[in-house]
Amino acid sequence: MKRRYIEIMDTTLRDGEQTSGVSFSASEKLALAQLLLTEVKVDRVEIASARVSAGELEAVQQITRWADSIGLIDKVEVLTFVDGQASLDWLQASGAKVMNLLTKGSLNHLTHQLKKTPGEHFTDIGQVVCAAGKLGVKANVYLEDWSNGMRNSPDYVFQYLDFLNTQPILRVLLPDTLGVLTPAESYSFVHQLVTRYPNLHFDFHAHNDYDLSIANVMEAIRAGAHGIHLTVNGLGERAGNAPLASAIAVLRDFMPEVRTGVVEKSLYQVSKIVETFSGLRIPDNKPVVGDNVFTQTAGIHADGDKKNNLYFNALLPERFGRKRSYALGKMSGKANIENNLRELGIQLSEDDLKKVTQRVIELGDQKEVVTREDLPYVISDVLNTNSFASRVEVLNYVLTHSKDLKPSATLRVRIDEEHFEESAQGDGQYDAFMNALKKIYVKKKLTLPLLTDYAVRIPTGGRTDALCETIITWKHKNGEFKTRGLDSDQTVSAIKATQKMLNTLD
Repeated sequence: MKRRYIEIMDTTLRDGEQTSGVSFSASEKLALAQLLLTEVKVDRVEIASARVSAGELEAVQQITRWADSIGLIDKVEVLTFVDGQASLDWLQASGAKVMNLLTKGSLNHLTHQLKKTPGEHFTDIGQVVCAAGKLGVKANVYLEDWSNGMRNSPDYVFQYLDFLNTQPILRVLLPDTLGVLTPAESYSFVHQLVTRYPNLHFDFHAHNDYDLSIANVMEAIRAGAHGIHLTVNGLGERAGNAPLASAIAVLRDFMPEVRTGVVEKSLYQVSKIVETFSGLRIPDNKPVVGDNVFTQTAGIHADGDKKNNLYFNALLPERFGRKRSYALGKMSGKANIENNLRELGIQLSEDDLKKVTQRVIELGDQKEVVTREDLPYVISDVLNTNSFASRVEVLNYVLTHSKDLKPSATLRVRIDEEHFEESAQGDGQYDAFMNALKKIYVKKKLTLPLLTDYAVRIPTGGRTDALCETIITWKHKNGEFKTRGLDSDQTVSAIKATQKMLNTLD
């Protein structure tokens, strides 16, 4: 079966820039246009609105010079207006050769915004299209508010399309301007037009106000739409436009009768670049491109993946240049830990694996975020903890640090069945802790080992909340030994290492 080709027009640089607070610089627009056309391989890009600003003109000029130099100028489009010669003059100065003419697709907009009759509007449009043709500019035509036009004034829409059918235009662009369509309406309205005007090319332009943009895109294509308009990360006014990555994944997996030229493996890359340029963070749970969408959290899911990929679907991360991961936390099971250890090239015995799993769960209960990079430290902490009874326990402590005042510590310690409380100052919080501890041991007529080395490690690229491993070397009698502590707070990890030392002494 020959699959029907669907044109993909990306409007991140025009409609996506209408997102509140988003404004791309000229260099950012150029970089994104290049990436979208040469790496993602969308069919067309809509990059600007005419007559916006001098900066916008400069951005369009940079893009059109580049596109013209490699034969892609016909893939670069600019939104223009029915304003006589004004938009066309701007377009000529910009170097663009394709205009997307914004016109009225509903009688409501025409009557109350332009205050013109259909005949007057059609005459104005015909003059602009004719003038564009004389300048060598190709024309696509937007029917603004078309969705409400089909709902409330279909006779006007058909009258308008009868007129456009006589004009030298490339495409009719059908926007759901206010994002009000249902999937059923998307199918019905597009099907009516495709059936009635078989010689016209129709693009569908969805907005996401009711979170129906992808469903509407599917139905519009099923009804015969020839192209769709999308934006990276769903950028756009109000709730945004139909997102590029989601639409491409859906078309591939659920509509085998159609095809696009988009390179799936480039979608995550362009998504992250747009995130950086726009300053709008991608939600962790955003389909396809969110940080968590290929992360299994529940241990039972990781176990099912190990046994027969029971929790996989067709939306495989490798399609988008990504990898599946297994979250570590209170819901982790052995399978989660094993999958992460396998990535690190580490194998543990069944008994050790149980210990590490339990420790990860405990950290998760404390709201700690445990990463794969933390795992070696967790393993070191767990497997280097002696199994003998804890004779000494640091029950409570208060550590203070103030500007121009010496740090201090107050702690309560249990030694066997006795409880002790002491306070002390020091050159740092841990030094103050140790000085208070020494006071307690003097009372017991006990001597503490000599601290000879103090090392702190965090995972490469660790965040501010990364787990911290403190390794302390102690000299005692005629030998040395090391103890380790693990916590997201460096001083606390040192205290944990110290408590292990206290329980190691004879």
